[in-house]
Amino acid sequence: MIAEKIINGERLKPSNDLKFLLTTPLEDLQAGAALIQKNFCGNHIDLCTIINGKSGRCSEDCKYCAQSARHKTGVDEYNFLPTEKILEVALANEREGVNRFSIVTSGRTLDDKNFARAIEAYKILRAKLKIDLCASHGILTAEQLQRLQAAGVNRYHHNLETSRRFFPHICTTHTFDDRIKTIKLAQAAGLEVCSGGIIGMGETWQDRIDLAFELAALNIKSIPINVLNPIKGTPLENLKTLSAEDILRTVAIFRYINPTANIRLAAGRKFLPDNGASAFLHGASAAITGNMLTTSNTNIKSDLKMISELGLTNKFLEE
Repeated sequence: MIAEKIINGERLKPSNDLKFLLTTPLEDLQAGAALIQKNFCGNHIDLCTIINGKSGRCSEDCKYCAQSARHKTGVDEYNFLPTEKILEVALANEREGVNRFSIVTSGRTLDDKNFARAIEAYKILRAKLKIDLCASHGILTAEQLQRLQAAGVNRYHHNLETSRRFFPHICTTHTFDDRIKTIKLAQAAGLEVCSGGIIGMGETWQDRIDLAFELAALNIKSIPINVLNPIKGTPLENLKTLSAEDILRTVAIFRYINPTANIRLAAGRKFLPDNGASAFLHGASAAITGNMLTTSNTNIKSDLKMISELGLTNKFLEE
C-alpha cells in the first residue's frame, strides 16, 4: 500500500507513475491520506486566524483577487490598521483558543512607512500574546524578513498560488520565481514558511500535482489550500466552482505528496457540505478560522466544536 510506504519513509516523486492519485476511488484515496495524517500529525488540528491589516489598491494583476486596483470589485480600501485595533483582535482570538495569528496586507510589498508600522505591531503583539505570530506582506527583501523575525514573527506566508506552468495565466506583474525567491529568503532569515495555492482557477489536475511537488521541494511546513470563490469584477468571475469531490481529492493528493506538512483548509470551505469535517479526517490537519471573508460560515467556536466532535484536538488547548 502506497500510504504505508510513505509512512515508512518513501516519498512520491514527479517521475513516479502518479495515475493512482486520479483513478483511485475517492474513498480509498482518502483512507490512505487518513493513515498518513494520523502517523505524522496525530489528532491535532492547527488553527490560525488573520486580520486584513491593509486593504485594496494593490498594483498587481492577479486574476482571482478582489484587492487588485485593476479590478472593479468594490472592496474596502484602507491603510495599515492602528496597532491597538490589531492587538484587540489578536487577544480575542487567543482567548478563544487559536494557535497562531497573522497580519495580512494587500499589495506587492509594504512601503517603508507601512513596514515600520508592521514591525511596531509585531513587537507589541509578541509582548502581549503567547501564541505564534505569522506575517503576510508580499515580496520582501532579506533585510525586511530578518527584521520580522527579530520582531517576534515565527512564520511567513507567501503562496505560490498555482503551478509554474499555469502561473503566467494568473499573474503577469511578477513571476513564479519572484515568489520562490521570497520563500527562500524567509527561510534563510529563520522563518518557517506557509505557502500553498488556489484551486479552481482553470488549472489542470497536473497543475495541482505540480504545485504540491514544488511545495515539497521547498520543505514547506504549512500548506493552505484555497478554493476559488469567483468574485464579481475579477477576470475569473464566471468560472464554475469546484465540486466537493474535487476539493477532497486535492486535499488527499497534497497529503500524499507532503506527508509531514500541515495541510490547511483556507478559503472555500463553504463548498464542502460538512464545512470540512471529512477533509479533517482525511488529509487536512489545519485550518484558517475566525470571522473573515475568506472563511465565511466558520468561526473559532464552531471549528473547535467540530474538531472535538470528530475526536480531534487543538494543540494550543492541550498544552
